[in-house]
Amino acid sequence: MPSPSVSDTSSADDLAFALRLADAADAVSMASFDTADLDVQVKADASFVTAADLATERAIRALLEAERPADGVFGEEFGVSGTASRRWIIDPIDGTSNYLKGVPVWATLIALAVDGVPTVGVVSQPSLGRRWWARLGGGAWTNSPGGADRRIHVSGVDLVEKASVSFQSIEQWDAAGHLPALLRLSRAVWRDRGYGDALPYMWLAEGRLEFVAEFDVKEYDLAALVPIVKEAGGRFTSFDGDESISERSSLATNGVLHDSFLELLHADADAEEATS
Repeated sequence: MPSPSVSDTSSADDLAFALRLADAADAVSMASFDTADLDVQVKADASFVTAADLATERAIRALLEAERPADGVFGEEFGVSGTASRRWIIDPIDGTSNYLKGVPVWATLIALAVDGVPTVGVVSQPSLGRRWWARLGGGAWTNSPGGADRRIHVSGVDLVEKASVSFQSIEQWDAAGHLPALLRLSRAVWRDRGYGDALPYMWLAEGRLEFVAEFDVKEYDLAALVPIVKEAGGRFTSFDGDESISERSSLATNGVLHDSFLELLHADADAEEATS
């Protein structure tokens, strides 16, 4: 077997470090989960933040400062630090509304982006004992109930009418002006559900879903998901098909159906353009 290249070794080290960051985050977030005295505040954008969100991001940043001081950081709660081409992108608790209600569907998202491209991603869901991770070129992985790591891959479903999809929420699509597209999607596929947050992307990477899309999302909501979906064989773009995580929307699929879903979702816009 050939020796790994320097870049392979470096990305493997970055992934190992990201997994240690997730371990530190899990210890903090689980200490306050489903407790009666959790401090909850409302941010300027009307979203919730808890003391656990803040403490979890601080724990991650403390390790980054100690072991990766030259790297930049972009976290949901404390913003941007540094200007390096290597930037860690963090959502300490993705699914804060679930967290504060004691619903165990939330996760810590940790990514490393190099020159704006997510190269390492970790999604850790300690309340369910689940974790997913990937580095570009290294495959996508998860833990199993028995403790062994296993490689994951998207499904081979190649017909929209056989696809199972997650649309996040009706309110979200309506606010983005895409409710007609959501109705069209729901009528075209085999099954539609609004699972929400990071979990459906991981189910897509495991081959359990064929489509996930949402709106009003930031880079820290998406960066960790991208390497996992891509390394599992899927495709990840904005709702309009752009290869970017800064367009405030997402569309992840099993890859083979990506163009078909784009065509279906934008059918009204294409028809209007053709008749104008």
